[in-house]
Parts: sequence; structure tokens; C-alpha cells
Amino acid sequence: MIVLASIASFGVVAKSGDGNVSDEAIAEQRSELAENTAGEGFGPQSPRDIDSHEGRNTLSFNPAPEYTQMNLCNIHFHKNAEHKGGEFTKYAGNGDGHGYQSGFQYAGKLSAAELAPVKGEICSSKHGDVKAGDTIEVHYVHTTAQVEPGATLGSCFNDANKNPQLRVETQVYVVVNDNTALDFEKLNEHEKKDGVHQAINMPNNTGKPIQYAGSTTGPGYNEEGSPFQVTWSVRPKVAKVNIATVGEWCEGNDFDEDHAHGVRNLVVNKDLLSEIQQ
Repeated sequence: MIVLASIASFGVVAKSGDGNVSDEAIAEQRSELAENTAGEGFGPQSPRDIDSHEGRNTLSFNPAPEYTQMNLCNIHFHKNAEHKGGEFTKYAGNGDGHGYQSGFQYAGKLSAAELAPVKGEICSSKHGDVKAGDTIEVHYVHTTAQVEPGATLGSCFNDANKNPQLRVETQVYVVVNDNTALDFEKLNEHEKKDGVHQAINMPNNTGKPIQYAGSTTGPGYNEEGSPFQVTWSVRPKVAKVNIATVGEWCEGNDFDEDHAHGVRNLVVNKDLLSEIQQ
């Protein structure tokens, strides 16, 4: 979710022996999404396969300014990447049907040391915790509204601007047991720079971002369209981050984030995707 969208209440979905819902259950969710958006005027949706540039949704909106001209309003992360492409193409499985244990993972290899378990639980919730070797997708959400960084989508709006432009700078990380890997707390540091709030340490060496027109995400939109218009910039290469620092960030940050969020089903219906112009 770029946002902490409320999770829709789905019907009972049949699960296979490995705990994943069936392919038929995911297909049914996609069918519901198509039915609930057909002819309703929804704009292009997210997440998507960034390696595929096709799309037939013609509802257009002006791209948001560069993030350096906007205010950072929220940072949060999802366990497994919501987007597919680049170095994160390994399907995690259908998951529980509500956004957990699904999504995409780093397709490369990690060393035994990087995968070594750590003591205790990291960023734990009722849906599990973060472990060494996990893939996470971090959303650095930006807005044209004059706001301070804070929790949820609400931090991206204010009374003076209920319809700001939104941009999400997106970085996929692999969580490793390595104290020489990147520091998650440092990556998420922010300060006011040239008059706007900025995440000052986002990686700049993970490939040219794929920019496209989309929407907010999160499993609450598995069966219904998101009405929000978002400019996305998704970096195609992963970066490795020290699991200890991920845990430290979850213990206290300016965004009230303490766990990983679920993922929305990958949007594959071309009628709900924009054409990527790069």
C-alpha cells in the first residue's frame, strides 16, 4: 500500500496444504476487480510488472513533480515486493488471500552467513515477522501538499490541499544478517532540504527508476479499484540491508510503523494498466 488502506473483508477462501489459497481464489479476486472497475472510470492501477510496458488504460493525469520538489509524507514497507521485475521476479506464492505470504522475492542467491537466523523476532505482527533473506519493498511517499512527515496516507493531505499530486519512490531491499550491509535507519533518515521534507539517503545506485502512472496499493484493493492517482518510480535493482537495523527502525520511527504490510495482487489486466513511456 502506498498507503495504509483499510483491508477489505474477503469471503472464505480455500487453502491448499501449504497454506496458500488456490489459484482459483486469486483468479476470482481478479475477476471481481475487473467487474467492479469496468466502465466506472478508474485510472491505472498498481502494482505491476515493471518489465512489461503494455497497458490499455487511457485515463491520464499529469506526472507528479520530481520527488526533490515535493514533501516526503510517509515511509512504510511491505514483506515481499508488491511489484515484479528487475531483480525481484521470484513469486512467493498465493499467500493467505489477504495480502500476506504473497508478492515477489529477490531472484538472486545469498550466502549462508547472510541467511543465518537472528535471535528474537524482527518487526513482528500477527502475520509473522521479518527474517534474514526476506525481500521487502519500501515506499517513500511524497506529496505536493505542505505537510510534515507522519503516519498513513492522511499525512500526505491537509485542510488546504485535499487533492495533492502523489509520488512514490520505491526501493526493494533484501534483508540480510550482515552488519556491513546498509543501515535501514540511516536509509530512512529525513530532513527539510531546499524547503521540502526529503529522505536524504535513498540509494542512487540501483538502476534507472521505471516511472509509470498508477494508484495506491495494498490488499484492500484486491477486489476493488483504488481511486488515488499516483506517479510511481520503481528501482529495478535490489539493495541489501542489515536485519538488525530493520528491527531498530521498527522499534521507533516518525511514521508509527512497526511491522511489514501485506501486498496487493499484481495487476495483470491491461485495461487497468497504463502504458509505460520509457
